[in-house]
Amino acid sequence: MTALVPIGEFARLSHLSVKTLRYYHEVGLLDPATIDDRSGYRRYSTAQVESAHLIRRLRDLDMPVAEVRAVVTAADDETRNAALRAHLERMESELVRTQQVVASLRSLLGPARSLAVEYRTIDPLWVFAERGWTGHADVGQWCGEVFPQLYGAVEAAGVEPVGPGGATYSNDFFELDEGETVAFVPVPAGTVGAVALAGGRFAVTVHAGPFEEFDRTYGALGSYVAENDTAATDPIREIYVVGPNHTTDPHAWRTDLCWPLAAH
Repeated sequence: MTALVPIGEFARLSHLSVKTLRYYHEVGLLDPATIDDRSGYRRYSTAQVESAHLIRRLRDLDMPVAEVRAVVTAADDETRNAALRAHLERMESELVRTQQVVASLRSLLGPARSLAVEYRTIDPLWVFAERGWTGHADVGQWCGEVFPQLYGAVEAAGVEPVGPGGATYSNDFFELDEGETVAFVPVPAGTVGAVALAGGRFAVTVHAGPFEEFDRTYGALGSYVAENDTAATDPIREIYVVGPNHTTDPHAWRTDLCWPLAAH
């Protein structure tokens, strides 16, 4: 048996304020069971309490109104559960990202890192390469898609990589927040389909760990070069000595960060 209650009473039952209930009515999340034609008073059914509780929990999880509506109006449990799973997976990804940022912030509270810099002359390389126009927000996804393709092409060519893969980043990537990125995998000289990657003189340091703290390594190495040498305008080069292709543990990743230097 169900009963109809005024909006104020339903607010107590649902722990949703009258203002919130009116808003949810306006956006089509939770319609009153009845509305008086003359007074406009809203009355809700006690059968709606469970739906109100579900909506409140979903909104507490920052689920957008449109997605909440899809859940509460789903035609069947399978459709509803699929929408809930998709949101929970996004939240889990955001939680991982938040934990990474918190860990990075904590590291800023500690002492400055010691920086070991070596000078390295890198010869021109034959590589399988893929060019793309990427920004900071999407470069990780782009690399995640491109490198398996590059390593697959190496295998299909019947050769072995002659060194770790890497990527170059144009000045536009940093100055304009998007620019040309070239992902590459070194292969034996003369391999069909390979292209030449220019060499040069670089100041090199090792970045250990996940990419979230790469800005600190960039800042330290770039400052070192500015204070002790002359930077060239060639693209920055990253060499993924131990990266996602080697292990799923980001703390085990090792990247050679190569800062281009002007010729002597």
